[in-house]
Amino acid sequence: MQNCRKLPFILCLSTFVQMKKAIIIGATSGIGKSLAEIILLKGYAVGVTGRREELFQSIKTQETSKIVFKKMDVQDLSTLESTCNELVHLMGGLDLFIISAGIGDENKNLNFDVEHSVIKTNIQGFTCIADWALRYFKVQGYGHLVNISSIAGIRGNGIAPSYNATKAYQINYLEGLRINAKKYGSSITITDARPGFVDTAMAKSEGLFWVAPVQKAAEQIFEAIKQKKKVVYITKRWRLIALLLRIIPFSILKRL
Repeated sequence: MQNCRKLPFILCLSTFVQMKKAIIIGATSGIGKSLAEIILLKGYAVGVTGRREELFQSIKTQETSKIVFKKMDVQDLSTLESTCNELVHLMGGLDLFIISAGIGDENKNLNFDVEHSVIKTNIQGFTCIADWALRYFKVQGYGHLVNISSIAGIRGNGIAPSYNATKAYQINYLEGLRINAKKYGSSITITDARPGFVDTAMAKSEGLFWVAPVQKAAEQIFEAIKQKKKVVYITKRWRLIALLLRIIPFSILKRL
């Protein structure tokens, strides 16, 4: 696959001038990768990031001239803004910014190293790049910020406490950003996509139900992006589970 960052900047930029432009943070696997493939097919120029550079080559597209790769570790806060700036510079602008980088591990024994790693990615890294995107869109006057949070953010979890807690943070933080950007009206959109179980490497437990194929989840997220939804559950049936989670008493929740 051709890597646009190896091309002269003027040639790379000229390819993107007439296209809508999207950046996906965490696009080397799972939902992020599928979203990259869908968005490329829809005619966007796409900048993608991930920790494992070799996995960039697995993104399925015939439109190799429309994609730019940058290696990024979301836990390395000192490099995040500069990497985003470089991607925008290479692409010549930005319309859609998707955060799909997230981690979570079972941690019944409460090993703090595990919890700390989840916090660094799902809170610190997420906050840094979400803030960067909203500042950029404010200066520009328009744009669409999307984050892949989780239905897990609605209640606590004794098996993976940091995952649920950090996703709750993301849900609340996105609402705060939406309020922060209110004076821009519909010119800046913020979408919170909350998947249930999706068939990715993170779905590790046995006995899971309503597990969605990655492609189906990505297609529904992209449809929500087109409709500029504020909140969407993936797949749609998980809206019912979200309602039940909000009302279920703790005495029942702790037995699940």
